[in-house]
Amino acid sequence: MVPVSPELISPRSHRVAAARRLGRRNFRGKERLFLAEGPQAVREAAAHGDTLVELFATVEAAERYADIIGAARDAGARIHLASEDVIADISTTVTPQGLVGVCRFLDTPFQEILAARPKLVAVLAHVRDPGNAGTVLRCADAAGAEAVVLTDASVDLYNPKAVRASVGSLFHLPVAVGVPVEQAVSGLRDAGVRLLAADGAGDRDLDDELDKGTMGGPTAWVFGNEAWGLPEETRALTDAVVRVPIHGKAESLNLATAAAVCLYASARAQRAAGGCRSVTGN
Repeated sequence: MVPVSPELISPRSHRVAAARRLGRRNFRGKERLFLAEGPQAVREAAAHGDTLVELFATVEAAERYADIIGAARDAGARIHLASEDVIADISTTVTPQGLVGVCRFLDTPFQEILAARPKLVAVLAHVRDPGNAGTVLRCADAAGAEAVVLTDASVDLYNPKAVRASVGSLFHLPVAVGVPVEQAVSGLRDAGVRLLAADGAGDRDLDDELDKGTMGGPTAWVFGNEAWGLPEETRALTDAVVRVPIHGKAESLNLATAAAVCLYASARAQRAAGGCRSVTGN
């Protein structure tokens, strides 16, 4: 068993300095480590094999979340008691919750995702906002997607804002990173997956596609940039460009909301009679 260190770790400790540097992308890439902040993220990290390497906790948080400390200890993580100042120094949030974990990278090779023959995938092409990336990952997890793919033009998966926005979903499903969009599309198509670009200017309507029964097969949704959507060359790579209908007076939907609508539409169609997840289909 790995004991909790009996004394507060010093702010000048090399362990604290190393954790602090993980707030910067170049250090994350070099060390292949990232920060998971707050009880939910740390709990999920501790349950994910040997992902959790180190845990910094205030005395109050260690007492409040004794179950998480125990899970981290069982996972083999080094556990350090830390002052609130140390946690604030490491954390990237305005109001830290007293727990900061250091985790190993956990992205999955794209070829492994293809080999698993996924039925529902979210592809983030040109998504630059880390909060949006993490929220779409959370939506994909909730909708039952088997994978998420971030292209090489998208934000860093391990950006602290993306990790927080995923609310633990980062630890639930395979995520491939740095995949060129052409490779992502061609690989998924070869794996029998239909590629749908989500775009407000799409020539097909999501409601119409559902009514026509075209949504029941393996599907990958391609989501674009928050401000300018998907470039024409990316839309041209997909099998169809689909818009979410606006029935009211709203000008548009934000990226994460549109992603949730699209992913749940596919999930429902796939579970309906004749869908690729139906009882008869299995």
